[in-house]
Amino acid sequence: MERLSSLDASFLYIENAETPMNIGSVSIFTAPDSGFDHETLVKLIRARLAFVPRYRQRVKDIPLGMFRPVWVDDTSFDVSYHVRRSALPKPGGREQLDELVARLMSRPLDRSRPLWEMYLIEGLSDGRFAIVTKSHEALVDGLAALDISQVIFDSESQVNVGPPSSWRPAAEPSGIELVSAAVTEVFTHPTTALELAVSTAGEVMAGTQAVVGSAVNGAQSAMSDLISLARFRTRSPLKTKIGAQRRFVSVDVDLQELREIRRSAAAVSGQSISVNDVILTVLTGALRSWLIRRDGMPSGQERFNALVPVSLDSRVEQPTLGGAVNAYVIELPVAQFEPVERLLSVVEQMSDLDPTGEFLGARAIIDIAGFGPASVHALGARMASTLTRRAYDVTITNVPGPQHALYAAGSQMLASYPCVPLVPGQALSIGLSSYNGGLYIGLMADRDALEDLDVIAVNIRESIVGLRASLEQMRNSPGAPGEKHLRVVAS
Repeated sequence: MERLSSLDASFLYIENAETPMNIGSVSIFTAPDSGFDHETLVKLIRARLAFVPRYRQRVKDIPLGMFRPVWVDDTSFDVSYHVRRSALPKPGGREQLDELVARLMSRPLDRSRPLWEMYLIEGLSDGRFAIVTKSHEALVDGLAALDISQVIFDSESQVNVGPPSSWRPAAEPSGIELVSAAVTEVFTHPTTALELAVSTAGEVMAGTQAVVGSAVNGAQSAMSDLISLARFRTRSPLKTKIGAQRRFVSVDVDLQELREIRRSAAAVSGQSISVNDVILTVLTGALRSWLIRRDGMPSGQERFNALVPVSLDSRVEQPTLGGAVNAYVIELPVAQFEPVERLLSVVEQMSDLDPTGEFLGARAIIDIAGFGPASVHALGARMASTLTRRAYDVTITNVPGPQHALYAAGSQMLASYPCVPLVPGQALSIGLSSYNGGLYIGLMADRDALEDLDVIAVNIRESIVGLRASLEQMRNSPGAPGEKHLRVVAS
């Protein structure tokens, strides 16, 4: 029996029909000659659940709500309940898969059972299939707990499922035992009595100070910077009341193309920048085009504030998942017409960030095959939940993954798109995961607020084309790059 942390419990408390706190991913596979079916997936999960013991536990409330809930073993745990099967109608295209994912992620999880589900989606075109994972934010904290998707992968195509676990659940504590443990905890640690009333608020405030404080001048306090952000008001279509249903759109980008853009920008500027800077610039351009098409660039909409959790390793050529993850609020210059100027604005902000500051510490992400995107995307969603909704417009999480193929029971993974939950008042979240030469983007939005979510997806491609053309034009212009005096900071 283990008590939920204040932050974990807060995800349960704030969840309602409009804000299901589900984090997950949708991964597409090609089956081996021997095939892949629901039974194979269930067998694989049974064998790997020992790596994620939390996925066999459920939340149990304390009688009278006198203390935070605890994790207890689910004595009726049934893996087949959690690993489910579905299929797309013909032709099994991307749009149909995205629509199904949106519906799955909109549904709250059953709190009487372990807070996760996995779906085998059959019927994709070209004989492919997908695996959709959905876990509650309280279950995947990004540090102490792995996501279920992390343990099903192998770096080789040979099937190595292994024997089923011999796990036996511990007896569930009675109501009297739960109350007794809570009372004992209060008397043993008197400060926990006060925590009954203020623990969640205190942890949120500490998280807010850590996030914002890492991005401000040392002479300013974290709180004053947060107030400054909160006072910055624009008529943002991304800040709105959200409903219960979601839209999801997946986007593929060639990682090599982004690297070529980075090199082209380096040639123009005489210095180097990061792929992460290019990605943020591309998203800025896509949001700008979307704004213009929707509202003709609303008056005063000079920028979007984006909450950007940054893996320190994402600023190098070949990032890894281990190491520190920092979070920053940066301004996306959506009002800037020239793509290269947008890039320079992003680079300037990212280069000014303190690379030594810590948000959640530098504990390495523990995983089986070097691929743990859901856990790190969960960090971004947690950071988003700790900040006031007035401080930012959109969350953008970018998680670097391995640049080699991964397999699940012999089936090669072709792509993996993150599903990052929305927080109250925020209509859009953007998750990015790089893997095996590709960048895979998951756009999650409120269904009613962003009926034109597909426009942002199309604009991403157009933004890449526009940035490349702008760099080429600048390269060919007289006097470039010396007379341009471009301020680009090396990563």
